[in-house]
Amino acid sequence: MFEGKSIVLGVTGSISAYKAVDIASKLTQGGAVVEVIMTEAAAEFVAPLSFQSITHRPVHTAMFAPVTDFDIEHVALAERADVLVIAPATANTIARLAVGLADDLFSCTVLSTRAPVIIAPAMDVGMYQNSVTRENLERLRSRGHIIVGPAYGRLASGLEGMGRLVEVGEILAAIHQVLGRGGDLAGRRLVISAGGTQEPIDPVRYIGNYSSGKMGYALAEAARNRGGEVTLITAPAAIPPPLGVEVIQVQTATQMRQAVIEKAAGADALIMAAAVADYRPEVAAEKKIKRRPGRLSIELTRTPDILGEVSGGLIKVGFAAESEEIVENATRKLRDKGLDFIVANDITSADSGFAVDTNRVIIIDRNGKVDRLPLMLKSEVADKILDRVAGLLAGK
Repeated sequence: MFEGKSIVLGVTGSISAYKAVDIASKLTQGGAVVEVIMTEAAAEFVAPLSFQSITHRPVHTAMFAPVTDFDIEHVALAERADVLVIAPATANTIARLAVGLADDLFSCTVLSTRAPVIIAPAMDVGMYQNSVTRENLERLRSRGHIIVGPAYGRLASGLEGMGRLVEVGEILAAIHQVLGRGGDLAGRRLVISAGGTQEPIDPVRYIGNYSSGKMGYALAEAARNRGGEVTLITAPAAIPPPLGVEVIQVQTATQMRQAVIEKAAGADALIMAAAVADYRPEVAAEKKIKRRPGRLSIELTRTPDILGEVSGGLIKVGFAAESEEIVENATRKLRDKGLDFIVANDITSADSGFAVDTNRVIIIDRNGKVDRLPLMLKSEVADKILDRVAGLLAGK
């Protein structure tokens, strides 16, 4: 997503300016060309050399510094930018931008750019709560600027409250969303399920499975990066959900059914990557079942067929985690549930089963075409799946 993109990173005078080094590092690792502009105050907290060492680019600080070419620096930076990110953005910076000041290289660049602007505020709680700051942020938001944060936590003053710079991952997620606006899923609504459902036996035990949620989460993240409006319906998972998507937490198959049926209405595509339990206890005990001599029998009943119930003109994609006769079993599921295509994998394989970062899948379409993909990262598998979804949506 970042490969070849020009990202201007504005750093202003906050104690959290050190986090901007991590932002610049991750963007550079992702293939972006990162141009850093530092205010005079920012250079008091972090040395320009830190950014230069990370980005392998000169750091821009002074409006009237000698130049090596004939481009007007603030204009050139503004025109090259695919997105301009201000992190951290102090209360003073926000006030200056709100009234349109252009008295240094940083403010001139922001005023000149036509690129999307992301602002990540960072300040003490009293400054953030001040009505003037709130009005300034609303003014910037009304101009189309994207405000990310601030977060709640301990501040440099020792106080706790709203004012912390949000985590780097949240800022990167906002950049992903902005860059994905022109993607092949822009304007499309996708519902994606993930994780493994848990069917209660009693207050402390449940019937579950080994799903980590990694495949579904990779799909949600990739769809977000391609411009999709993503709703992630997730059962318990081993990793935190991606940022920048709507997340609905569920536990049981019944809860997942309710959420999927509701969110699939009006959606363009449904991708059921969740490992939904096929059976649940007929009755869940209200109190913990104690260990006693003899055997314990639990009556099980079928859980709802979520994919089979969803109807309408949306694209439907299913997953089949199989241990034998993979193609045959997956094909049967595809036909029974009326899917556009299904993604099958062998759960007995150590490198493509549960809880690993890689997957080796077989994609079968409704015409019976079988496409065996090589072992790849789940993030790469996600894009292969979304390539097909985007193609089907384009053909509608």
